Amino acid sequence: MNGLDGRTVLVTGAGGGIGGAIVRDLVAAGADVVASGRDDAAVAQITAETGCRSLTFDVTSEDEVAAALDGFDLWGVVACHGFGGEIATPMETDMDVFDKVIAVNTRGTLLVTKYASRTMIRLGQGGSIVNVSSQASLVALPNHVSYGASKAAVDSITRVSALELGPHGIRVNSVHPTVVMTEMSEFYWGRPDIGEPFLEQMPLGRWATQEEVSAPVVFLLGDGASMITGAHLPVDGGYTCR
Repeated sequence: MNGLDGRTVLVTGAGGGIGGAIVRDLVAAGADVVASGRDDAAVAQITAETGCRSLTFDVTSEDEVAAALDGFDLWGVVACHGFGGEIATPMETDMDVFDKVIAVNTRGTLLVTKYASRTMIRLGQGGSIVNVSSQASLVALPNHVSYGASKAAVDSITRVSALELGPHGIRVNSVHPTVVMTEMSEFYWGRPDIGEPFLEQMPLGRWATQEEVSAPVVFLLGDGASMITGAHLPVDGGYTCR
């Protein structure tokens, strides 16, 4: 058993493809899932499909995160929200876009950790947090300066949170997916001059599916990973082992 049966788990970014897959897998595992996201329609769709609960807040607003999570009983969290930003080199990056990427990906993850961990400590039952990072935090990818920086900061938040929350029995880990070929990623990674050389460097030589990202998240949340904290798990077909 994974130990998730009946445990309340918040999934941010639940309206997205990966977030939706995580919600489905957690519901199948018996968790009491709370889906959160910016797009009310997308969140409503996943709640209607799975029967999970929903909670709406903007991860970039401390007031909204605090109001939503203060006193809200949680055992686990999956921080799956994200903003890709732009495709640009350090010489060309738009600093307004950079600031938004950091606000969503980095600041949002810290705010969710800040307020979710408070209630987890209050409940005194331990818990588990999984942050969805990226292969872009582990290796340098061309034109990903903003996104890579934001996710590298998430990795630091993961490690420090694992250190600080471990004494309370709360584990904190991250997963690092490669590209999942969605409509959003197709415009860049679907280009033959970009995608084909990338796949040639990946031992498994194919894009990840949403379900292949979700499964390790569910594992890290559950009791099978009870001695794992502060870990960064690549889900990248071996790309970062080069």
